[in-house]
Amino acid sequence: MARLIGPSCKLCRQEGMKLFLKGRRCYSEKCALAKKDYRPGKREKFRKKLSPYGLQLREKQKVKKIYGIMERQFRKYFAEAKKAKGMTGENLLLFLEERLDNIVFRLGFSLTRASARQLVRHGYFLVNGRKVNIPSYFCKVGDEIALKARGRKIVGITEAIKLTQDREKIPWLEVDSDNFKGRVLRFPKREEMGLPIQEQLIVEYYSR
Repeated sequence: MARLIGPSCKLCRQEGMKLFLKGRRCYSEKCALAKKDYRPGKREKFRKKLSPYGLQLREKQKVKKIYGIMERQFRKYFAEAKKAKGMTGENLLLFLEERLDNIVFRLGFSLTRASARQLVRHGYFLVNGRKVNIPSYFCKVGDEIALKARGRKIVGITEAIKLTQDREKIPWLEVDSDNFKGRVLRFPKREEMGLPIQEQLIVEYYSR
């Protein structure tokens, strides 16, 4: 299972955007990005401009951090995205959005994708009434994701629902927080993913 080691808040500052790696802290005034909206490092303003390769590498690393994917699995997704019809970069992001751990995060049952991945691993979620404990499971249109009864009293889950219930609704998902379940209405469009990612740079990186 992918695991980030080290200060999570520094990763957000390095990318200049919230990666939602720290749970409740990301939704509060204690967020490091809100206090220091510049990259970490004393000599940041003296750093050289990145080369085209550096920009491509940075973009790839950013997406891996957001979704918590390791290099081997990320390469596999890219290979599948290249074979599929349509734009390779958009296909890649679509594959990442279809993952069960990401859907659980998007539904608001977890504050981070890392904790969503852990909850799925421990078998707290059902897909169409059947237990699925594989975070990388690809959800399909019409799939219903429900939280098991034994998980409805977990403090982290109830806290996540309270903190995310007022955020903007995701148009491609149907959320029923009262009954701890949600449904995939359709696949998301690129503009609905809400991520400042230049996927073309990733395509260029792997096409070298």
